[in-house]
Amino acid sequence: MKAAAFEYVRAASLADALRELKDAKPISGSQSMGPMLNLRLARPGRIVDVSRIADLRAVSEAGDVVRVGAAVTHAEIEDGKHALLRHPFMQHVASGIAYRAIRNRGTIGGSLAHADPAADWPLALSALDARLELSKAGATRQVRAGEFMLGAFTTLLEDGEIITAVLLPKLGPTLRWGYYKLCRKTGEFPHASAAAAFDARTGLARVVLGALDGPPTALDELARRIAQHGPAAATEEVLAQAVASAMPNADGIDRQIHTAALERCLAQAFGVSSANTV
Repeated sequence: MKAAAFEYVRAASLADALRELKDAKPISGSQSMGPMLNLRLARPGRIVDVSRIADLRAVSEAGDVVRVGAAVTHAEIEDGKHALLRHPFMQHVASGIAYRAIRNRGTIGGSLAHADPAADWPLALSALDARLELSKAGATRQVRAGEFMLGAFTTLLEDGEIITAVLLPKLGPTLRWGYYKLCRKTGEFPHASAAAAFDARTGLARVVLGALDGPPTALDELARRIAQHGPAAATEEVLAQAVASAMPNADGIDRQIHTAALERCLAQAFGVSSANTV
Protein backbone atom coordinates (compact mmCIF):
# COMPACT_ATOMS: atom_id res chain seq x y z
CA MET A 1 0.00 0.00 0.00
CA LYS A 2 1.13 3.55 -0.66
CA ALA A 3 0.56 6.69 1.34
CA ALA A 4 -2.43 8.92 0.73
CA ALA A 5 -1.57 12.19 -1.02
CA PHE A 6 0.09 14.83 1.16
CA GLU A 7 2.06 18.05 0.79
CA TYR A 8 5.78 17.79 1.56
CA VAL A 9 7.70 20.73 3.04
CA ARG A 10 11.40 20.71 3.92
CA ALA A 11 12.00 23.21 6.72
CA ALA A 12 15.12 25.36 6.40
CA SER A 13 15.23 26.37 10.08
CA LEU A 14 13.59 25.54 13.39
CA ALA A 15 11.54 28.72 13.29
CA ASP A 16 10.41 27.82 9.79
CA ALA A 17 9.43 24.31 10.92
CA LEU A 18 7.43 25.55 13.91
CA ARG A 19 5.50 27.91 11.67
CA GLU A 20 4.77 25.15 9.17
CA LEU A 21 3.71 22.61 11.79
CA LYS A 22 0.27 24.08 12.24
CA ASP A 23 -2.06 21.38 10.88
CA ALA A 24 0.95 19.26 9.83
CA LYS A 25 3.06 16.32 11.01
CA PRO A 26 6.85 16.42 11.42
CA ILE A 27 9.14 13.79 9.91
CA SER A 28 12.86 13.26 10.35
CA GLY A 29 14.34 9.79 9.89
CA SER A 30 10.98 8.46 8.66
CA GLN A 31 11.52 5.05 10.27
CA SER A 32 8.23 5.27 12.19
CA MET A 33 6.11 7.77 10.29
CA GLY A 34 7.09 6.32 6.90
CA PRO A 35 5.52 2.89 7.50
CA MET A 36 2.48 4.51 9.13
CA LEU A 37 1.99 6.64 6.03
CA ASN A 38 2.34 3.66 3.70
CA LEU A 39 -0.14 1.63 5.73
CA ARG A 40 -2.44 4.66 5.86
CA LEU A 41 -2.50 4.53 9.64
CA ALA A 42 -1.60 8.22 9.44
CA ARG A 43 -3.06 10.53 6.78
CA PRO A 44 -1.74 14.05 7.38
CA GLY A 45 -2.41 16.64 4.73
CA ARG A 46 1.11 18.03 5.12
CA ILE A 47 4.48 16.63 6.20
CA VAL A 48 7.24 18.91 7.47
CA ASP A 49 10.73 17.43 7.08
CA VAL A 50 12.96 18.59 9.98
CA SER A 51 15.88 16.21 9.32
CA ARG A 52 18.30 18.85 8.00
CA ILE A 53 17.72 21.63 10.52
CA ALA A 54 21.10 22.51 12.04
CA ASP A 55 19.66 23.20 15.51
CA LEU A 56 18.21 19.70 15.63
CA ARG A 57 21.41 18.05 14.39
CA ALA A 58 23.77 19.65 16.92
CA VAL A 59 25.19 18.34 20.21
CA SER A 60 26.46 20.86 22.76
CA GLU A 61 27.08 21.23 26.49
CA ALA A 62 25.96 23.72 29.11
CA GLY A 63 27.27 23.10 32.61
CA ASP A 64 26.37 19.55 33.67
CA VAL A 65 23.97 19.01 30.79
CA VAL A 66 24.54 17.76 27.24
CA ARG A 67 21.99 19.03 24.74
CA VAL A 68 21.33 16.42 22.06
CA GLY A 69 19.43 17.66 19.02
CA ALA A 70 16.33 15.59 18.31
CA ALA A 71 17.44 14.77 14.74
CA VAL A 72 20.71 13.10 15.82
CA THR A 73 20.58 9.54 14.50
CA HIS A 74 21.02 6.30 16.41
CA ALA A 75 24.02 5.44 14.21
CA GLU A 76 25.76 8.71 15.04
CA ILE A 77 25.45 7.90 18.74
CA GLU A 78 26.52 4.29 18.19
CA ASP A 79 29.59 5.37 16.21
CA GLY A 80 30.65 8.05 18.70
CA LYS A 81 30.43 10.81 16.11
CA HIS A 82 29.79 13.37 18.84
CA ALA A 83 32.48 13.44 21.54
CA LEU A 84 29.99 14.47 24.22
CA LEU A 85 28.00 11.27 23.62
CA ARG A 86 30.94 8.86 23.67
CA HIS A 87 29.84 6.91 26.70
CA PRO A 88 29.35 3.13 26.85
CA PHE A 89 25.75 3.45 28.03
CA MET A 90 24.61 5.62 25.13
CA GLN A 91 26.57 3.66 22.54
CA HIS A 92 25.35 0.33 23.91
CA VAL A 93 21.71 1.39 23.74
CA ALA A 94 22.05 2.89 20.25
CA SER A 95 23.86 -0.16 18.86
CA GLY A 96 21.01 -2.46 19.86
CA ILE A 97 18.23 -0.56 18.11
CA ALA A 98 16.71 -2.62 15.28
CA TYR A 99 19.13 -2.98 12.33
CA ARG A 100 21.92 -0.79 10.98
CA ALA A 101 19.79 0.47 8.09
CA ILE A 102 17.22 1.70 10.63
CA ARG A 103 19.90 3.23 12.84
CA ASN A 104 21.38 5.13 9.90
CA ARG A 105 18.20 7.18 9.52
CA GLY A 106 16.19 6.80 12.72
CA THR A 107 16.55 9.66 15.21
CA ILE A 108 16.49 9.91 18.98
CA GLY A 109 13.67 12.46 18.92
CA GLY A 110 11.63 10.46 16.44
CA SER A 111 11.84 7.35 18.61
CA LEU A 112 10.66 9.28 21.66
CA ALA A 113 7.82 10.98 19.80
CA HIS A 114 6.59 7.69 18.31
CA ALA A 115 6.34 6.30 21.87
CA ASP A 116 6.36 2.59 21.15
CA PRO A 117 6.25 0.83 24.56
CA ALA A 118 9.07 -1.52 23.50
CA ALA A 119 11.37 1.20 22.13
CA ASP A 120 14.86 1.74 23.57
CA TRP A 121 15.22 5.48 24.10
CA PRO A 122 12.09 6.03 26.25
CA LEU A 123 13.42 3.38 28.64
CA ALA A 124 17.08 4.41 28.57
CA LEU A 125 16.47 8.13 28.99
CA SER A 126 14.01 7.55 31.81
CA ALA A 127 16.74 5.60 33.62
CA LEU A 128 19.10 8.55 33.23
CA ASP A 129 16.37 10.98 34.38
CA ALA A 130 16.96 13.06 31.26
CA ARG A 131 14.72 15.94 30.25
CA LEU A 132 13.13 16.66 26.90
CA GLU A 133 12.84 20.09 25.31
CA LEU A 134 9.49 20.57 23.57
CA SER A 135 8.89 23.54 21.29
CA LYS A 136 6.06 25.08 19.32
CA ALA A 137 5.63 28.51 17.80
CA GLY A 138 6.20 31.05 20.55
CA ALA A 139 6.85 28.62 23.42
CA THR A 140 9.39 26.11 24.73
CA ARG A 141 9.08 23.86 27.77
CA GLN A 142 10.92 20.99 29.43
CA VAL A 143 9.55 17.70 30.76
CA ARG A 144 11.15 14.68 32.39
CA ALA A 145 11.73 11.82 29.98
CA GLY A 146 10.01 9.45 32.38
CA GLU A 147 6.83 11.53 32.33
CA PHE A 148 6.68 12.28 28.60
CA MET A 149 5.02 9.07 27.45
CA LEU A 150 1.42 8.75 28.63
CA GLY A 151 0.56 5.41 27.02
CA ALA A 152 1.26 3.33 23.96
CA PHE A 153 1.93 5.79 21.10
CA THR A 154 0.61 8.64 23.27
CA THR A 155 2.73 11.50 24.64
CA LEU A 156 2.55 14.97 26.16
CA LEU A 157 3.14 16.59 22.76
CA GLU A 158 0.54 19.22 21.88
CA ASP A 159 -0.65 20.17 18.40
CA GLY A 160 2.13 21.92 16.51
CA GLU A 161 4.74 20.92 19.11
CA ILE A 162 7.87 18.83 18.51
CA ILE A 163 10.78 17.48 20.51
CA THR A 164 13.73 19.75 19.78
CA ALA A 165 16.35 18.28 22.12
CA VAL A 166 17.19 15.73 24.78
CA LEU A 167 18.83 17.32 27.83
CA LEU A 168 21.13 14.62 29.09
CA PRO A 169 23.07 14.72 32.38
CA LYS A 170 26.78 14.37 31.72
CA LEU A 171 27.74 10.73 32.00
CA GLY A 172 31.02 10.11 33.74
CA PRO A 173 33.15 7.15 34.88
CA THR A 174 31.30 6.90 38.21
CA LEU A 175 28.05 5.89 36.52
CA ARG A 176 27.08 2.26 37.11
CA TRP A 177 24.64 1.26 34.41
CA GLY A 178 22.82 -1.72 33.02
CA TYR A 179 20.63 -2.14 29.95
CA TYR A 180 19.22 -5.49 29.04
CA LYS A 181 16.45 -6.70 26.75
CA LEU A 182 15.15 -10.12 25.78
CA CYS A 183 14.29 -10.56 22.09
CA ARG A 184 13.45 -13.60 20.00
CA LYS A 185 16.19 -12.54 17.60
CA THR A 186 18.55 -9.60 17.18
CA GLY A 187 16.87 -6.52 15.79
CA GLU A 188 13.35 -7.29 16.92
CA PHE A 189 11.45 -5.41 19.58
CA PRO A 190 11.99 -6.98 23.01
CA HIS A 191 9.50 -9.00 24.99
CA ALA A 192 11.05 -7.60 28.17
CA SER A 193 13.62 -4.93 28.95
CA ALA A 194 15.13 -3.10 31.89
CA ALA A 195 17.54 -0.24 32.51
CA ALA A 196 19.40 0.86 35.63
CA ALA A 197 21.60 3.85 36.41
CA PHE A 198 23.39 4.58 39.70
CA ASP A 199 25.86 7.38 40.32
CA ALA A 200 26.97 8.13 43.88
CA ARG A 201 28.55 11.40 42.70
CA THR A 202 25.26 12.87 41.51
CA GLY A 203 22.82 10.88 43.64
CA LEU A 204 21.22 9.25 40.61
CA ALA A 205 19.48 5.97 41.46
CA ARG A 206 17.02 4.71 38.87
CA VAL A 207 15.72 1.30 37.84
CA VAL A 208 13.14 1.19 35.05
CA LEU A 209 11.18 -1.66 33.50
CA GLY A 210 10.30 -1.52 29.79
CA ALA A 211 8.44 -3.39 27.05
CA LEU A 212 5.19 -3.14 29.00
CA ASP A 213 1.68 -2.41 27.75
CA GLY A 214 2.26 1.29 28.38
CA PRO A 215 5.16 3.59 29.33
CA PRO A 216 8.31 2.34 31.04
CA THR A 217 7.76 2.03 34.78
CA ALA A 218 10.27 3.30 37.34
CA LEU A 219 10.90 0.87 40.21
CA ASP A 220 11.62 3.59 42.75
CA GLU A 221 11.53 1.44 45.90
CA LEU A 222 13.92 -1.08 44.37
CA ALA A 223 16.30 1.71 43.30
CA ARG A 224 16.28 3.20 46.82
CA ARG A 225 16.94 -0.21 48.38
CA ILE A 226 19.93 -0.83 46.10
CA ALA A 227 21.31 2.71 46.62
CA GLN A 228 21.13 2.29 50.40
CA HIS A 229 22.19 -1.34 50.83
CA GLY A 230 24.03 -2.25 47.64
CA PRO A 231 23.21 -4.78 44.91
CA ALA A 232 22.97 -7.64 47.41
CA ALA A 233 19.65 -6.12 48.50
CA ALA A 234 18.15 -7.04 45.12
CA THR A 235 17.33 -10.61 46.01
CA GLU A 236 15.30 -12.86 43.77
CA GLU A 237 12.25 -12.32 45.97
CA VAL A 238 12.68 -8.53 45.95
CA LEU A 239 12.99 -8.44 42.16
CA ALA A 240 9.92 -10.62 41.71
CA GLN A 241 7.92 -8.35 44.02
CA ALA A 242 9.06 -5.23 42.15
CA VAL A 243 8.04 -6.71 38.80
CA ALA A 244 4.70 -7.89 40.19
CA SER A 245 3.92 -4.37 41.45
CA ALA A 246 4.74 -2.91 38.04
CA MET A 247 2.77 -5.56 36.13
CA PRO A 248 -0.27 -6.39 38.30
CA ASN A 249 -2.33 -7.74 35.40
CA ALA A 250 0.42 -9.78 33.68
CA ASP A 251 0.54 -13.56 33.71
CA GLY A 252 3.25 -15.52 35.49
CA ILE A 253 5.33 -16.21 32.40
CA ASP A 254 5.42 -12.55 31.38
CA ARG A 255 6.46 -11.55 34.90
CA GLN A 256 9.18 -14.20 34.90
CA ILE A 257 10.60 -12.92 31.62
CA HIS A 258 10.66 -9.33 32.91
CA THR A 259 12.24 -10.47 36.17
CA ALA A 260 15.00 -12.18 34.18
CA ALA A 261 15.65 -9.00 32.15
CA LEU A 262 15.75 -6.97 35.36
CA GLU A 263 18.14 -9.39 37.06
CA ARG A 264 20.53 -9.39 34.12
CA CYS A 265 20.35 -5.61 33.85
CA LEU A 266 21.43 -5.24 37.49
CA ALA A 267 24.13 -7.87 37.04
CA GLN A 268 25.48 -5.81 34.17
CA ALA A 269 25.40 -2.63 36.26
CA PHE A 270 27.27 -4.11 39.20
CA GLY A 271 29.45 -6.70 37.49
CA VAL A 272 28.07 -9.72 39.35
CA SER A 273 26.95 -13.12 38.17
CA SER A 274 23.34 -13.51 37.16
CA ALA A 275 21.35 -16.70 37.63
CA ASN A 276 19.62 -18.06 34.56
CA THR A 277 15.99 -17.54 35.55
CA VAL A 278 14.41 -18.34 32.18
